Amino acid sequence: MTVVRREALFVFAGAVALPAWAAPLQSGVTASAFRFARPDGGSLALAEQAGKPILVVNTATACGYAPQFSGLQQLWTRFGSRGLTVIAVPSADFGRQEPLDGLAIADAARKNYGVTFPVMAKTSVTGPQAHPFYRWAASEKPAETPRWNFHKYLVGRDGHIAAAFATQVEPTDPRVIAAIVKELDAAG
Repeated sequence: MTVVRREALFVFAGAVALPAWAAPLQSGVTASAFRFARPDGGSLALAEQAGKPILVVNTATACGYAPQFSGLQQLWTRFGSRGLTVIAVPSADFGRQEPLDGLAIADAARKNYGVTFPVMAKTSVTGPQAHPFYRWAASEKPAETPRWNFHKYLVGRDGHIAAAFATQVEPTDPRVIAAIVKELDAAG
């Protein structure tokens, strides 16, 4: 009886400890519910990629980790034809290391690192002003939220966060590739 009571208290405490914004996002919502603004004024709806894996990465062109753009491009080149989408979400949340705005961000990524995958408009990924996708992702993986630029979320074919990779994990790390291949090979 005490074990059941302890488990019930643990579940209750966990639910109470969730941030206020996380609770409504937990009711069956998938990544398809979100869209990112494009720097040209349009938007990219993740619903357009439903049933396919998506790698969402918060980026910054003036960050010491910016060379990871090249690794992200390698993933896009290698797996894009199999269904993987790579999306860069520029943010100045960490050290204000995204000094550019608008199309200048995508231009810098293209010129400096050969990026051809979608680069969105600059947005916030942490705190109360965080983009809804990032608030949702934090509710899916509370212990694996962005702590710096180039944090990677892999959205699985089912629309939920399949894996998260910290800044220090290179895009071409075998763990990232294995997670991507697993999602690409999953029945869709």
